[in-house]
Amino acid sequence: MRKLAIGIAASGALALTGLVAPVASADTSPDLVFSAVTVNNGKAVTVGTAAAVKVPVTYTLTRPSDLTVDYKTTFAGVLLYRGTLSRMSNEVEPEDVPTCTTTATTDTTVTESCKETLVIAPEDTLYSTSDATTWKAAGLYSTMDQDDDGSDGHIHLGYDFDAWGPLGSGVQVKRAAKLTADASPEPVKKGGTITVTGKLTRADWEAGRYTGYTSQKATLQFRAKGSTSYTTVKTVTSGTGGALKATTTATKDGYYRYVFAGTATTGSATAPGDFIDVR
Repeated sequence: MRKLAIGIAASGALALTGLVAPVASADTSPDLVFSAVTVNNGKAVTVGTAAAVKVPVTYTLTRPSDLTVDYKTTFAGVLLYRGTLSRMSNEVEPEDVPTCTTTATTDTTVTESCKETLVIAPEDTLYSTSDATTWKAAGLYSTMDQDDDGSDGHIHLGYDFDAWGPLGSGVQVKRAAKLTADASPEPVKKGGTITVTGKLTRADWEAGRYTGYTSQKATLQFRAKGSTSYTTVKTVTSGTGGALKATTTATKDGYYRYVFAGTATTGSATAPGDFIDVR
């Protein structure tokens, strides 16, 4: 079911609806060209379980010079989707009017450089682990013809929707990860054994919480007191519930932490360093 941008509320945000819209026929479709589409500056978007993430999008729009896009009854912009253009499994549409600056004109066309912001809110946008994938970008154009007064016993709601895609390279949407580290015992005698435990979890959008991420490599690192850099001690694999455990020999005061590099579906994470006093 498509959610179409059909107008602007008093606040300036686009009003979105869940109505199924008919696709405009080829002879009424406008001749729009979306190019140079860049999403989130070419970087992956990492989303947790609560906070919405704002995703910047830039693109070039070339339209017929006689086509007016007023963002009241007509709207143009870029959306993100996964699946196919005709069968979108999920989508994110702009909530605010894009900012466009005219860069070139001809007798028949106007070219604009545009910026907009897409908002990915985990509770409203991300429904399953399948959303952790590469999303595609598409240009959209929608029109609204609305008479919903009803005083004459008749209303009319007309919506047309055109989309072009995929455009650009899209964007990878990833599940946010969290990592902890706890070194013990403390204090410890020099030459004694230090055990560093931790836990690797990642966002579960369906459950609305972080759950253990198993069978993943995490690097144990150490930073000596007074130093500014960490060095690698060893690499371990997360077990049940994302549990991590490693042992090392106590040599000097310092901080231990775990680092997770991330995967194709999950963002990276670094645990805060845990201080050990060696005596």
